[in-house]
Amino acid sequence: MITIHSSFDGGNIEVVDANKAEAIRLRINKDAGDRHGQWFFFQLCNGAGTHCRMSIENAGDMSYPDGFKDYQAVASYDQEYWFRVPTEFDGSKLTISHQPETDSIYYAYFAPYSMARHQDLIAQALESPLVSATTLCTTPDGHPHTLLTIGEPDSARKRIWITARQHPGETMAEWWVEGFLDRLLNPEDPVSRRLLDDAVVYLVPNMCLDGSTRGHLRCNARGVNLNRAWKDPDPKESPEVFHVRETMRKTGVDFALDVHGDEALPYNFIAGGEGVASWNEDRNRELVAFKQLLAGISPDFQTEHGYEIDPPNSADLRKCTDYMAETFGCLAMTLEMPFKDTADDPMPEIGWSPGRSARLGSSCLDAIYRWLQGDCNKG
Repeated sequence: MITIHSSFDGGNIEVVDANKAEAIRLRINKDAGDRHGQWFFFQLCNGAGTHCRMSIENAGDMSYPDGFKDYQAVASYDQEYWFRVPTEFDGSKLTISHQPETDSIYYAYFAPYSMARHQDLIAQALESPLVSATTLCTTPDGHPHTLLTIGEPDSARKRIWITARQHPGETMAEWWVEGFLDRLLNPEDPVSRRLLDDAVVYLVPNMCLDGSTRGHLRCNARGVNLNRAWKDPDPKESPEVFHVRETMRKTGVDFALDVHGDEALPYNFIAGGEGVASWNEDRNRELVAFKQLLAGISPDFQTEHGYEIDPPNSADLRKCTDYMAETFGCLAMTLEMPFKDTADDPMPEIGWSPGRSARLGSSCLDAIYRWLQGDCNKG
């Protein structure tokens, strides 16, 4: 008899009926606060050689139903290699059709990034003499909220701040961090060495640990969307943002990158702070130049598609990028990666993937180095 499970780190699914393999009925549980939902991650057992048809019945009621259009779910036997499986969306139900080869398989919205892997990421980073770790606070669910400092803080060095996975279901953001860190801490990489001669990097690998372990899409344990908490964060309801922001005020910020995933658009792109009151032509040129630099470095990044540019004086300072751009007057950006495949360079078997996310993280190091050299302010 087929059974379905999700009582594990990052798991999320409600089983309505799993008595018939060809008519499995499921529902996604919403985040704390009951306002958001879309992330799913579950294990199917005892289904080897059986064609399974799994319908998520409330997909059309999720936060971004358009994100399910032209979308293919991911599956894995070992939680290391994730591949795409046939998926259909009729505007109401999301149906995954697949015949597993073994009696244990996992299905998810995107390749999960576990708490154990997060802890390993920090431990491995601390093997480098360049890295120190600070626990900024304890999250409402009791997790240590960690800031990594890479390099030696110095008044002559630029202060680069990178935050990732404010929205816990956007796991590609922490895969990006893995690729970025792997290269940044490589002592044989000349770009990394030169970058850390001129800058110190402050990195929060996962802003929303509670939501990550709970299987949330956008919210922390208190039901707060952290990327709507930057203007006036509550130390009890959104301590993750409160303590990061307080640390930023102490260090200062010269460059800020907030790493996310977008449910609907099949592209990698950057959104800037064009709507802030202090925006001007010089800052716009710097933003455009950075995006062009990254597009020239990585074919997986493009500048044609993305969000509509915010009109002047329309910024929402509750958002990280807008808050950073206005408060610190720095180059502040949101990097978005797709849950789907990339339309420009599709890889149908895996779609956008952990490995591709990590390689984009590595490529971003080149663009940041070029920014440090002043290439975004030339011409």
